[in-house]
Amino acid sequence: MDPTQPTHPHRRRRSTTGRIYSDSLASNMIERTRREMFYRACAQGFPYSRKLTAHVSCVNYLMFSRKGGRWLASAGDDFRILLWDFNQEDVRSPSGCYSGPAGNVLSLDFSASNQYLISGGADNLVLRYDVSRLVSPGVQWAPERPLPALSVYRRHDDSVRSVSAHPHHEELFFSAGEDGRIILHDARADRRSSSAQGIYQHTTEFTGVQAHPVMEHIFATSDSHGQVCLRDTRMAFGPLSTRSNEGIVQTYVTKLSKRSLGYLSNPESSSITFDCDGGRLAVTMLHWYPTIYALSDPYPLAVCTGRNNPDGNPVPAGERTYSNSCTMKSGAFGGPGIGEDVLYAMGSDDFRGYVWEIPETTILTSLRQEIPTEEWYTREWHDVVGYCEGLSATRYVPSEISTPLCRLNGHRSIVNAIAIHPSQLHIVTSGIERHIVLHSPMPSSAIAQDLSLTPLEVRKLPEYSPEDEMRFLGALLGTHSTLHGDAGQSDDESQTILLFDHILGEEGEGDIFELRQCKENDDDEDDEDDHVLIDIMRSPSASPP
Repeated sequence: MDPTQPTHPHRRRRSTTGRIYSDSLASNMIERTRREMFYRACAQGFPYSRKLTAHVSCVNYLMFSRKGGRWLASAGDDFRILLWDFNQEDVRSPSGCYSGPAGNVLSLDFSASNQYLISGGADNLVLRYDVSRLVSPGVQWAPERPLPALSVYRRHDDSVRSVSAHPHHEELFFSAGEDGRIILHDARADRRSSSAQGIYQHTTEFTGVQAHPVMEHIFATSDSHGQVCLRDTRMAFGPLSTRSNEGIVQTYVTKLSKRSLGYLSNPESSSITFDCDGGRLAVTMLHWYPTIYALSDPYPLAVCTGRNNPDGNPVPAGERTYSNSCTMKSGAFGGPGIGEDVLYAMGSDDFRGYVWEIPETTILTSLRQEIPTEEWYTREWHDVVGYCEGLSATRYVPSEISTPLCRLNGHRSIVNAIAIHPSQLHIVTSGIERHIVLHSPMPSSAIAQDLSLTPLEVRKLPEYSPEDEMRFLGALLGTHSTLHGDAGQSDDESQTILLFDHILGEEGEGDIFELRQCKENDDDEDDEDDHVLIDIMRSPSASPP
């Protein structure tokens, strides 16, 4: 063929198609290899760790920045917000510090492009910081000179439990407060404005708010009565004439039912989080288990428990395992480097973090059990807990993920916060102690060198003593500096740990059906119908012989 002549158009088309196919094949091979490496590393757990120590009190919240996860933001009871640079070759100390909080910090989030960091806490304030100042030429940060907030928002009348930035608009973010308010902030507007168009007022305390990571008008909320809702900003905010149904487009079923009881339980939904594409939502429930939902399905897909050890063997009777009874906790989805979130992680009262592998939604849906009302009341269901909308409604029993992928050690007290790095195989945990623990499946990585093996032993909860009662009363009266943000010695941290040991002894391992009984009507049907069902349930002839 004469090389000076143009290539035949059909041949040129086939050549282009061949290159596209070859590129796609190579991309699939790379993706498959990445996944194989990910699962191989995760199968070993995260046995290596390092303590990151810079806070002087409890660390309540951890958040990685979006996309590459360069920054880790941490905050807690010392009224400071620290930034750790995970672009370093060996992260050991913070690269920035922010001042401004006048109370315990309870929530953090980065804006859409990571230029801003938003915080909320027990001082009723929402603060907004400019992260770009840390990397600006000429800016020299020192621990004794923390950077101030760029903006301060004073529109809540009680603790701000949660903040969440809009996924696309840099200037928009949500805050949720114990004053029953969800506020949609627009940093372009006057922050002192008293306009109510961006405020939704609820009848009970909000415990969480999360902007959907993809759909710009959608957000989720949780409250102290256990209600978890998906809402639309176009229905929840703006002039009263345009608002409808409190903005709710979906209400998730969170009430629990036992065959042997004539009432339901409604656990407090203490925090919520989406996975990276917004297809699934995880709800943290006080005195119950983390529960996974599909976005468009009101009924739960799965509950994550610690019934088994990571090797699949049952946890021996009397040995502590996953529980959540007495502190605010936040969970996290993750799937470092593989483009989808296949892991869910959560802190626990047994002084460990838990990581579960979450199967595909279609698999979980097929495993979920649906029990019609009549069948529920005419058969025995030993140790089965169903989710339902009311006493006369169908019960849904989600799949139980009873074997965690791994457990994260290294703490001496309750683990409250956990975050999974978006691209590196690292998980960070924190809680009652003043340090953060960085976990890894390997002793060295691109961002941390020479990590140590984490001790496998977990501190046991001590037996009660009269001396502990005196320390507990002393802490409540404010005599321990670690509870109030002042720098102290290690003895102060030990006293704080003893305080929470006492609380665990008093409140831990509580039965959710005894602690949280539904007091209002459970559904829209007549009370008489529910009484008939209860009578059927109690009848000796209800169960098959």
